[in-house]
Amino acid sequence: MATETEKKPVKKRATTTKAKTKSKAKPKKNLVIVESPSKAKTIEKYLGSTYKVVASIGHIRDLPKSTMGVDIENDYAPKYINIRGKGDVIKGLKKDAKAAKHVYLASDPDREGEAIAWHLSHILDLDLESGENRVVFNEITKDAVKDAFKQPRKIDMDLVDAQQARRVLDRLVGYSISPILWKKVKKGLSAGRVQSVALGLVIARENEIQAFQPDEYWTMDSEFKKDKTTFKATFYGVDGKKLELPDNEAVQDILRRLNQKSDFDITKVEAKERKRNPQPAFTTSTLQQTANTQLNFRTRKTMMAAQQLYEGINLGGKEGSVGLITYMRTDSTRISEIAKADASTFIHEEYGAEYAATKPVQGKQQEGAQDAHEAIRPTSVFRTPASIKDKLTNDQFKLYQLIWSRFVASQMTPEILDTMAVTIEQNGVMFRANGSKTKFAGFTKAYPAAKEKDNKLPTLTVGDLVQLAKMSPEQHFTQPPARYTEAALVKALEENGVGRPSTYAATIETIQKRGYVRIDAKKFVPTELGELVQNTVQEFFPDVTNIKFTAEVETSLDNVEAGKENWVKVIDDFFKPFSKELTKAETEMEKIVLKDRLAGFNCDVCGAPMLEKMGRYGKFYACSRFPDCRNTQTIVEEIGLGCPKCGIGQIVERKTKRGRTFYGCSRYPDCDFVSWDKPTEKTRADGTTPKDDEVADTKAEKETEQAK
Repeated sequence: MATETEKKPVKKRATTTKAKTKSKAKPKKNLVIVESPSKAKTIEKYLGSTYKVVASIGHIRDLPKSTMGVDIENDYAPKYINIRGKGDVIKGLKKDAKAAKHVYLASDPDREGEAIAWHLSHILDLDLESGENRVVFNEITKDAVKDAFKQPRKIDMDLVDAQQARRVLDRLVGYSISPILWKKVKKGLSAGRVQSVALGLVIARENEIQAFQPDEYWTMDSEFKKDKTTFKATFYGVDGKKLELPDNEAVQDILRRLNQKSDFDITKVEAKERKRNPQPAFTTSTLQQTANTQLNFRTRKTMMAAQQLYEGINLGGKEGSVGLITYMRTDSTRISEIAKADASTFIHEEYGAEYAATKPVQGKQQEGAQDAHEAIRPTSVFRTPASIKDKLTNDQFKLYQLIWSRFVASQMTPEILDTMAVTIEQNGVMFRANGSKTKFAGFTKAYPAAKEKDNKLPTLTVGDLVQLAKMSPEQHFTQPPARYTEAALVKALEENGVGRPSTYAATIETIQKRGYVRIDAKKFVPTELGELVQNTVQEFFPDVTNIKFTAEVETSLDNVEAGKENWVKVIDDFFKPFSKELTKAETEMEKIVLKDRLAGFNCDVCGAPMLEKMGRYGKFYACSRFPDCRNTQTIVEEIGLGCPKCGIGQIVERKTKRGRTFYGCSRYPDCDFVSWDKPTEKTRADGTTPKDDEVADTKAEKETEQAK
């Protein structure tokens, strides 16, 4: 009898003719490495899902901070190390590179960017000989990025060598001179190839100011009246010849010839048309200068905001993250043909054909300019500042508006002015009046900040009679040259061929941090410490402080970039004579003792005498029992003006930790009056003056006109 099991039919496992499918491995992605996360985000959006874009967060290798890091005996070979704190970043980059189909290095398109790419290639063990890993683009837009990836290239070793030469040269100078200064003068001091020249310029200007001998001169500004309209004129000369007024006696001679109650004759009227051409689009240097003068931006602030605009701003919607300006480190005023065509279209549509220039202004290239990139311009002229204002920070908007306006203006026609020069005479005494009125706005339609203010004259013809309404003889004295503002110092460095605009922000910050200069009314003033250091360096290392020599070194570095000179030879030509100066300084430089002076009062904590000491941010008071007593006091200087807010305290000059000068009430914190500008008798309790009202009114007028 069959068992129960045997009776049940056995089910057979179903078979299929289809082969069992294996799970497919995910396709490898292309890896793109850039410097910053914001730039990575923007580029990844353009490249799509087959690319992974990551950031190295700047440099990953550099010379060590604790030692020279240069093998002088072995062709100045730099001893690079991985930057401290970058371990996790490097580990992640290696992992991503190992898993990638291909690795692209898309750091910035300049010497430093090329060096970053070269360092990455070493860390990731990429093929430098045959591999085409380097991708560069001047603007972060979809078309520019995609086109760049169609033509990758090898790393340009001339650019890398130029960056290495600059880095090694600066390290040799800084790490050789600074220890001598620490030993002979004071710890914490430094000297540098560019910073010493910058400091030298500030000190030389201060010496000019101190040595300046003023000359007396007089002016005779007058007001004349025709019918009920008054206009201003200035004294010109006598009997057809221009005449200076050196003293009051000369003025009195003129006044004796005049009958101020009689009529004056209009003897000459010259009406002309004058054209004002727009300036070219910005270079790095001109952007830094203009942002400083028009926006009151420090150089570092300008470059930070420009970097953000270049790397990409999230505009939301379909656009997402977009690079708004072209690369901001450039010495060129060149504009691409596509950008010119777009600008022409925009100007035709927005302002009219008469505003579009057929031959836009061509900027004059600075001597030695590399012309590697275009001028700084918006990536799309159609992306107006007003249209994206709500997506930008205040600083980003101001800078973008400045860049956009300057670029659009550079592609427009000149401003046309009707001018009139009038000669007014009586008894051979001549006065001149000049008037102007905008006939055609031209480029100022897009760039109102560049517009000249109208100075209208009444309708005057030869033979007309006018009456003297007011005459104001005034004594003057010639003024010394002005101290350097940040914009003026940047301009001076560029004109002298010292350093490069991309390094100016760091250079200026260094001389402030070291306490070599302070800022007074937005102008640089050398400190005693700065002058001491500069004089010491100048005595033993004259080439380091010599403008001409430093500019020649800069030219040699540019020749390395162009492949015309070997970087080791450039370093060697500098270092051999420099090393002899080092030996001489080590043996002959005498130790300088910075003596503390008695302050003239006692410590309010322990009663010991207070001393006047020299610190990084200038002089300060400290207790003579330091370190047992750590009481310190800021040295404040009264400016001879009472506080406009409380009416009790005195206005004193103070300094921030960064060395910037400001003014406040001596009764602080009981009175919180504060002002960046030096107060005058007209300063109000809120720190404003009538002049601020005029500026505000002018700004409001411009904004109203622009809105119209």
